[in-house]
Amino acid sequence: MRDNTTSQPAHEYDDNITKTMPFYDRFHEMILSLTAVVKPAPAAWLDTGCGTGTFVAKAAAALPGTRFTLADPSAPMLAIAKEKTAKLSGCEYLPLGTEALASPDVTYDVITAVLAHHYFDAAGRRAATANCYRMLKPGGLYITYETLRPRTPQGLEIGLEWWRRAQLSSGKNPAGVEKYIGRYGVEFFPITLAEHFDLLAAAGFSTVEVLWLSGLQVGLYAIKYPD
Repeated sequence: MRDNTTSQPAHEYDDNITKTMPFYDRFHEMILSLTAVVKPAPAAWLDTGCGTGTFVAKAAAALPGTRFTLADPSAPMLAIAKEKTAKLSGCEYLPLGTEALASPDVTYDVITAVLAHHYFDAAGRRAATANCYRMLKPGGLYITYETLRPRTPQGLEIGLEWWRRAQLSSGKNPAGVEKYIGRYGVEFFPITLAEHFDLLAAAGFSTVEVLWLSGLQVGLYAIKYPD
């Protein structure tokens, strides 16, 4: 039985995510390498949709002076994240999704949302993105990774077949692969690259760029400049 919005229960997530998402470990590496360029010494970092806390554990090792906040609406996910980061000092944990983060007084130098916002409908995605913009300090960096919707039906057909084969080659069982592919557009709701750009611009970001793109996954970054 699932206890979160992903395709497996929280205690199985870590064993499955690298089989489901090609290049998943590279997502974390690229986030840290980009942050080193744009925000090399962030004081405060929010990882929303933090899942089991794997990314924050890696980031904290690279940035020992940074205070991390981990947010996730799944209590079992957040419990595992707390275990993984228990030895880190100054971590804060919020049992909320991005769309529900409402504190007007807390701001961050960096906000990350990795495979979190594609579960929202259009209104929820707008609310979540607007919250990320609002919670960033001027000059702050926002990075998100999501599953992508191709521009054309043929592109979607090709992309899903590529993803199917990538999961099978990683060792995921065929039934699990088909179950996951069947969730596309039903339990998670990808948008096109153009829609991503429009969404981020509408939230207020002036710099919006692609960090990485392969198959049906995309990483984007945006910077909040002062008005």
